[in-house]
Amino acid sequence: MAEDSERNRLTRRVTRYARVGASVGGVAARMAGARLLGRDLSDKKNAASLAAALGGLKGPLMKLAQMLATVPDLLPPQYAAELQKLQSAAPPMGPAFVARRMQAELGPDWAKRFRSFDREPAAAASLGQVHKAVSLDGRRLACKLQYPDMASAVEADLGQLGMILSLQRRMSPEIDTSEIAKEMTERLREELDYRREAKHAVLYGLMLAEEPLVRVPEIDNGLSTTRLLTMAWLDGRRILEFVDAPLEDRNCIATAMFRAWWNPFARFGVIHGDPHLGNYTVFEEAPKKGTPIVPAGINLLDFGCIRIFPPRFVAGVIDLYEGLRRNERARIVHAYESWGFRNLGKDMIDALNIWARFIYAPLLDDRVRTIADGVAPHAYGRREAWEVKQKLKPLGSVLIPREFVLMDRAAVGLGSVMLHLKAELNFHRLFGEAVEDFSETRLAGAQAKALKTVGLE
Repeated sequence: MAEDSERNRLTRRVTRYARVGASVGGVAARMAGARLLGRDLSDKKNAASLAAALGGLKGPLMKLAQMLATVPDLLPPQYAAELQKLQSAAPPMGPAFVARRMQAELGPDWAKRFRSFDREPAAAASLGQVHKAVSLDGRRLACKLQYPDMASAVEADLGQLGMILSLQRRMSPEIDTSEIAKEMTERLREELDYRREAKHAVLYGLMLAEEPLVRVPEIDNGLSTTRLLTMAWLDGRRILEFVDAPLEDRNCIATAMFRAWWNPFARFGVIHGDPHLGNYTVFEEAPKKGTPIVPAGINLLDFGCIRIFPPRFVAGVIDLYEGLRRNERARIVHAYESWGFRNLGKDMIDALNIWARFIYAPLLDDRVRTIADGVAPHAYGRREAWEVKQKLKPLGSVLIPREFVLMDRAAVGLGSVMLHLKAELNFHRLFGEAVEDFSETRLAGAQAKALKTVGLE
């Protein structure tokens, strides 16, 4: 009976992926015909068709599609808008199924290892769902339980990623996305391994141990497996609940976000690569007894999409900052080369600098300001990305280095959060604190020590 059930589930999955593959392929074929006839590739019907092709398939492919949609102007606005509407969560597992999954991870007596365990999910994600629980010693826990068959789902979805990127190349042949595909493939496969995610969480706890504005949950390794991650439950409210809060409160949250992102990167070469607002909540405290409760910082909740960079890459980020600040073209070129860009002629440098000056603008500007004056969160970076693409068109295809992909996406995501919050900060000084006394050698030593400590060396 169990074998029949498993076989039926596999058959349904294969059939579904074949149907989605055919649908995505059909959109690609129509776009190819449109190109031959000189029609607009950004037709809303094509965008809606792509969303419809993906809409019935939850899980990893949703995550990949939404990742693509967050990169400014990688896809036309109509496509990005349609993909961002998609829900990244799979249908929740029912209580009986949850019990079977927990038994598979912790054994037949799994329930006796908790004082209580809520079999209804408290939250859902693209690869799993979160359940509230209480440990035998009274600690409140969050148990992230992976959906079944996710490994096979990921591999099937990665096959469709190539088709999605082929659509992108038809629309924007000046951008070579082959390295983007490699980067997304590696990161998504890593996200299946909850043991690795547990190490990422411990790493962030280490890197942010002295940062009072950021909280990282402790991991319960005894109640964790490759497909079950158990950590301390952190109370908090969604960031979007504070978009109309007083400016002081919004600035507190934005400062916490900035430090949570930039300090680990500048000092350890590590970034939190998923800018999804659901990966953070805001914790609140009363500054003094009897005073109102106000935002006091953020909780980091998800550690699946973490990127560890070689020290030379981080040095390139600092070099580009200094090159732009001092108008030293040779230093700017060296930064791009250290990231893996090639064939850097004058026109190519000028095109890349459009984007660089946009990303670095708030860091170079020594004053209190918003991250991008007068720009809506959904439009952050789109105009500049469009300008870059227009500059690149006569130069042929440019290969985007894989290490650059997640860094750029996360930076855009961070900027979008700042715009949602309408934060007004001196980003120049915050950045200066993060990179103070930066040394590639010092970072290399700190990174090696930290990775060894958590078992990621």
